[in-house]
Amino acid sequence: MRKMLNTLFVTSEDVYLALENENVVVLSGEEKKGQFPLVMLEGIVTFSYKGASPALMGACAKRGIGLSFMTHHGRFLARVCGEERGNVLLRKKQYRMSDDEAQSCRIARSMIFGKVYNSRWVLERAIRDHAMRVDAEGLKAASQALAQSLEPILEQTDLELLRGIEGQSSALYFGRINDLILNQKDVFHFEGRNRRPPMDRVNALLSFVYTLLGNDCAAALEAVGLDAYVGFLHRDRPGRISLALDLMEELRSVMADRLVLTMINTKAIRREHFVRQESGAVYLNEEGRKAVLSAWQSRKREELTHPYLKEKMVWGLVPYVQALLLARTLRGDLDAYPPFLWK
Repeated sequence: MRKMLNTLFVTSEDVYLALENENVVVLSGEEKKGQFPLVMLEGIVTFSYKGASPALMGACAKRGIGLSFMTHHGRFLARVCGEERGNVLLRKKQYRMSDDEAQSCRIARSMIFGKVYNSRWVLERAIRDHAMRVDAEGLKAASQALAQSLEPILEQTDLELLRGIEGQSSALYFGRINDLILNQKDVFHFEGRNRRPPMDRVNALLSFVYTLLGNDCAAALEAVGLDAYVGFLHRDRPGRISLALDLMEELRSVMADRLVLTMINTKAIRREHFVRQESGAVYLNEEGRKAVLSAWQSRKREELTHPYLKEKMVWGLVPYVQALLLARTLRGDLDAYPPFLWK
């Protein structure tokens, strides 16, 4: 099992990362702001526009430490990868299956089943925990509609039709998200998903956390030898981590959306953590990013029992376990890909 180490998040926009002996050092001009041993790190995510030294990038690649570059708004830019650890036969199988629509649909429908199943149980959990504070009748109706779409998903053999069911299910689910916001209703209001750029605080939070989840999924896929850029539901597009987007579908609601809702409802994130630009776009400021990253790391350390393996693990390992199960499915060790089903 993969050891759960630490991810270093560099939120300052004007620092430079360099290598000093076996440490990553954070520099602001000539001043050293921090120093962290590489041996203690699993990944580095930097939001600084100044970048990192070639020596540090090489050291990270050699040691298998993921080094990801983001804009200060949280948009993914690039990732430094080392020597591929994957089996060439596994990747060739992945490419062949991706080119075959029927095979792609077989994998994709399991992932979408997991997405809809988990979205439904996020609504059900809200009814159970906050029956007197939510529109229980409306949430129950949406939950039942999502449940009714599960069987058609598993029967689907056409990718376009599968995307249609997924789109309808997402609209149902996101249509009830505002009901799950229990506090700070004057600050956080959700009328629907928007991005590039996000136009409200809830969408700014969702986009930021989805980027973190996508980065973790891409790292997990690379760790088990798969190509994060060749997907089954999301088709090939230059620069898009299509398979990571596939993998994160079943994890969005349980790992990302629940974190966003928890931070809003517990007031861990507030109005002052955001900035609105003249264009109307809304983004997290540096303090907001720090708050979300701290909560993200804490959530990844929480324990659960994996529903398929029946083993205890931390949430941060779930993308790696699902990537491993996907690799075993492609090799033929499993008859079908078992999605992550939370309840």
